[in-house]
Amino acid sequence: MQALIITAEGFEDSELFDPKEALEKAGVTVHVATPEKGHQFHGKHGRRLIADLTLREVNPDDYDLLVIPGGKAPEALRHDEQAIRIVKRFFTAGKPVAAICHGPLLLVDARVVEGRRMTGYPGIQRELADNGAQVQDAPVVVDGNLVTSRVPGDLPEFIRATLALIGRAPS
Repeated sequence: MQALIITAEGFEDSELFDPKEALEKAGVTVHVATPEKGHQFHGKHGRRLIADLTLREVNPDDYDLLVIPGGKAPEALRHDEQAIRIVKRFFTAGKPVAAICHGPLLLVDARVVEGRRMTGYPGIQRELADNGAQVQDAPVVVDGNLVTSRVPGDLPEFIRATLALIGRAPS
């Protein structure tokens, strides 16, 4: 099983690294894709990351799960046609998607939130609702193949729900 994390500069450190480590502990191979390869990306709190591949290089059909961490990165990615292509392909294929904090902003621009039960950072919940989502202010909301959460404090529930969605137990 393979998971893909898409992000950019200014990601929320814990929302990227905690799910990545939990997935790897559960035996999932995880790749991180960003707009550029070889460039060092920085989290909001100073952690650094060099991507495995660029968004352009991603073949969504090679992956079983998409994870979208929050922070400032989703605001940049929501205008990236490659990021939107990846999100749309996961939804079209009915594959699991997990987005936390500001991550659901990408789902808005991919036009996949209408009619979905979901949550996100409190500051984006109105935008989600304005685009047809049924917003719930809860630590985690699971709607079919979609897992969403609000903030770093929700990570334990977010990780548990994501692992359950792909049939992996936390270790």
